Amino acid sequence: MAKIGFIGTGIMGHPMAMNLQKAGHSLFLSQHHDPAPADLLAGGAVALANPKEVAQEAEFIIVMVPDTPQVDDVLFRADGVAAGVGTGKVVIDMSSISPTATKAFAARINEKGAQYLDAPVSGGEVGAKAATLSIMVGGDSGAFERALPLFQAMGKNITLVGGNGDGQTAKVANQIIVALNIQAVAEALLFAAKNGADPAKVREALMGGFASSKILEVHGERMIKGTFDPGFRISLHQKDLNLALQGAKELNINLPNTANAQQVFSTCAAIGGSNWDHSALIKGLEHMANFSIRDK
Repeated sequence: MAKIGFIGTGIMGHPMAMNLQKAGHSLFLSQHHDPAPADLLAGGAVALANPKEVAQEAEFIIVMVPDTPQVDDVLFRADGVAAGVGTGKVVIDMSSISPTATKAFAARINEKGAQYLDAPVSGGEVGAKAATLSIMVGGDSGAFERALPLFQAMGKNITLVGGNGDGQTAKVANQIIVALNIQAVAEALLFAAKNGADPAKVREALMGGFASSKILEVHGERMIKGTFDPGFRISLHQKDLNLALQGAKELNINLPNTANAQQVFSTCAAIGGSNWDHSALIKGLEHMANFSIRDK
């Protein structure tokens, strides 16, 4: 069993860390930002003062925080991970951040003698709790093989995509697809309800045809019931689409539908929905239509 440092025990990180603990691994947690969760401590996790101490104790150091600046801070602050790593250690960033920044972070960690994997995930809170996350990995194949038992304790579909940054690129691509599928389901249900049809029955009918999808199954139900507790917050999906649109600018390509989905998310944010689940994209469309599919 491995000695694992886990930094970032929020909505996603907490159940991921719990699954590692259930698999028999030893956990070391940093309290530089928030107190360590009581249930992880009760299960044997050790709370330490900062990421440096975590990196000194652990063989693998997993980072699961919201965005690029937070990863930068955890890794390279004065008492950060980079100050505690060395030969034989593997740093695994499972956050969803900039592919370009990831390559720079990896180079700096490699200079310390450690190895670096970017391993963002898809599957949301449900997948994190059920240990069924899809994990997209970029980095050295040897480091990947060493870390594979850890990934298998947290997910099911685990793919070494390529070198450092390629895992993050795959995640950005994933978030494009998810956003556009959410928007497609939201537009379809709004169209149906405004036309007088029962959106729940329309969803039921579509689940048996070619339009069926996980988004229609899970998020379509959330849209109909109005259950928009995250989940995956709109603000985080906006962050991921910003990465996509910034990358598109750097690559001189156009992602028109991604840009449109981002605008609808921005409408949600403007009416107070930054912390809603991303299935609440439909509320942005409803706001513009002055009509709710949940009105009787």
